Amino acid sequence: MARGKVQLKRIENPVHRQVTFCKRRAGLLKKAKELSVLCDAEIGLFIFSAHGKLYELATKGTMQGLIERYMESNRGAQPEPDIETQPLDAKEEIKLLKQEVEILQKGLRYMFGGGVGTMTLDELDVLEKHLEIWICNIRSTKMNIMYEEIQLLRNKEGILKAANKYLQDKIEENTGMIDFTPNTTNFAYPLTIQNEIFQL
Repeated sequence: MARGKVQLKRIENPVHRQVTFCKRRAGLLKKAKELSVLCDAEIGLFIFSAHGKLYELATKGTMQGLIERYMESNRGAQPEPDIETQPLDAKEEIKLLKQEVEILQKGLRYMFGGGVGTMTLDELDVLEKHLEIWICNIRSTKMNIMYEEIQLLRNKEGILKAANKYLQDKIEENTGMIDFTPNTTNFAYPLTIQNEIFQL
């Protein structure tokens, strides 16, 4: 079954973008190695991630040797790199982040009563989504803390039950060794209660 055509545009979600970068980078390096082995080609490959991390591959020799060979064959006439797209993407991302920060700051002012009536409907929708996420995180954290406290209390209960059983066993051992039956015949004086209520 044929796969659908992938739209070639920037992935907005940073997590999905990083996952796609890792998968495609590994696939590109694998294909370069296969091409080198199958066709006896010398391949040099540079990859810079969005964070500036360098990945490189030189299938034969060193990367420096491949660069020198390229410079000799090209006689230093390198085409001007197209640097317009990356700064635009970075500027666009910075702009979006600034907008999101501004909305969150407005939301904080709104929640504390300092910005009533200054937020648009779209900004309120964004704030509502963030609040829902925060509430879910808070509830999840509360549940985790409560679960941990319940586990601690259960552990303490088990320890106290074990200690109680140990003490009961000790008491039963001691009471088995001592006879506590009262001997009423050896009293010098009878037990009397000085109270008129109990007189017959």
